[in-house]
Amino acid sequence: MKKFFLVSAFLLISLSMQSQVLIALLLGNTLNTGKIEFGLDGGWNYAQISNMDSNSWYRKWNLGFYFDIKMKDQWYLNTGVLAKAEHGLDNLTAIDLEKLGAYIYTNPDGSDTKGAYSQSISYFIVPALAKYKFDNHMYLEIGPQFALMHSAYIGFESNDIDGIEVKAQEDNKDMIQRMDVGFSAGAGYRLLKGLGWTLGARYYYGLVDVYKDIPGKKNSAFYLKVMVPIGLSDDKKAQAQVIKDAKKEKKATRKKAKKEAKAAEKEAEGKAPVEKN
Repeated sequence: MKKFFLVSAFLLISLSMQSQVLIALLLGNTLNTGKIEFGLDGGWNYAQISNMDSNSWYRKWNLGFYFDIKMKDQWYLNTGVLAKAEHGLDNLTAIDLEKLGAYIYTNPDGSDTKGAYSQSISYFIVPALAKYKFDNHMYLEIGPQFALMHSAYIGFESNDIDGIEVKAQEDNKDMIQRMDVGFSAGAGYRLLKGLGWTLGARYYYGLVDVYKDIPGKKNSAFYLKVMVPIGLSDDKKAQAQVIKDAKKEKKATRKKAKKEAKAAEKEAEGKAPVEKN
């Protein structure tokens, strides 16, 4: 039965991720206009919960979609949804586990089973950031970020049970605040002269207590991001064509110059005086 639920959960997550990608691919050209850019947003995040005994980063990948909405001049509103995103804390200590009232796994002889405990909290994350794009294709962004919690658990992993890898989860969703709100700031660079993928980093600090009955615990996370635009607006297509034509012309010029230099070299060899013995 446990295997059935695990397989079902895996299939649901896979279908959800695939549907996001499919929707993005189908609607990319429609959603990308001169005022709006749409694409996939994914990457890796390192998360912590403040004022816990452990300070180990909780590392997970995330995936969603984004909108860059042009406001004025080089100012944009960056928003969207990270549908697959997790915050939390790794390597929970005995003090942390006691605070959380977590179940402690034991061996048949009553001793504690050696292993690692972690707090995992899954959110739907929605940023609302003011973004400024520089002429050199770098950007800075800052603003609020909102998150809706949909699942949470204390995870346990061990290789100490007869050499078999064991993983277990204890649901603690009822302990977690439903909403998380905080501020984010980030920076990045867009490749291919402003027409390609965007590589960036963003830091988030929460202002709301993570736990309902344990005050002073806040989320924080450092995101390494890749943003992939889906489709191009007409002006971006025109810009891409100009760049493509310029590269083509540069290549042709270089080829022509090389050919002329080779011809000149041959001509010089033909005019060179023949040495007499």
